[in-house]
Amino acid sequence: MQAWIVERITEQGAMRLAEMPQPEPGTGEVLVRVEAAGLNFLDTLMLRGAYQIKPPLPFTPGVEVAGAVVAAGAGTDLSPGERVFAVVPHGGFAEQALVPQRAAMPIPDDLPSPEAVALLGISYPTAHYALTHRARLREGETVLVHAAAGSVGSAAVQLGLAAGARVVATARGAEKLAICRDLGAELAIDYSDTDWVAKLRAYWPEGADVILDPVGEAVGEQSLRCLAWEGRYLVIGFAGGRIPALPANRLLLKNAAAIGVFWGEVRNRDPELAREVQFELMGMFREGRVAPLIRGRYPLAEAGAALAALAGRATVGKVVLVP
Repeated sequence: MQAWIVERITEQGAMRLAEMPQPEPGTGEVLVRVEAAGLNFLDTLMLRGAYQIKPPLPFTPGVEVAGAVVAAGAGTDLSPGERVFAVVPHGGFAEQALVPQRAAMPIPDDLPSPEAVALLGISYPTAHYALTHRARLREGETVLVHAAAGSVGSAAVQLGLAAGARVVATARGAEKLAICRDLGAELAIDYSDTDWVAKLRAYWPEGADVILDPVGEAVGEQSLRCLAWEGRYLVIGFAGGRIPALPANRLLLKNAAAIGVFWGEVRNRDPELAREVQFELMGMFREGRVAPLIRGRYPLAEAGAALAALAGRATVGKVVLVP
């Protein structure tokens, strides 16, 4: 089978496509024919050794997979042909991937594999858990979503609207702003404009009840000027490359809170809650309340180009490999 291999850590994140022997599932594992593998910003960090999880070399990147079981090891109750989704430590950028039975989630036939990766992986659960469980978003509240044309941001726009909130989005560039409006945001602001805060405050003088920020850097620092009284600022990630130095005085003056959101650790510490969130998302998908925005579908051989586009913030919505 073909798989991407990282043999050494470099600043550029080097990997190569190689012919590898077919893996054999061990006890408690299944072998999955990968129909879709999701790309995430953490993949770009892992290739450079900059992510908190550092797999031993050599390794195959990719943490989200969906596909059909082709072989099952001892101690499993999945059968060949069953379709599953899983988040794995690594190994997804390949034609086949080993998946622990405990991580495998059966998926229905009416949920295509690319949509399963987008809906059940990292992006939608992060946004749903952040808004529902961490921010306790209520109907009628206001939500500011940064990087709203990205995978987490586009999910947050849809989920905020589904919760009955009003949503304003930020993004960079006319194309992405148009996508934000198409998703349902009532206002889309370019956060590369120096006056984006003034535009938001002119539209919502009281500020936003909830701010969801996957960007960090200056965007995060300026966001605290946009919080409403008792607002909640959700720290999702630092795609901008720099951890923001948050002005704590603004939290004090607004009786506000800065709240961290680490979905990956939620999965480890509370797997029952993680499954509950995933099942809620599947229900919302069936009801037509959310629809994953998948604008980048690449063959396995183009994984390097896909990661480069993601790292360069040139992608829209979820990016998937379709081996």
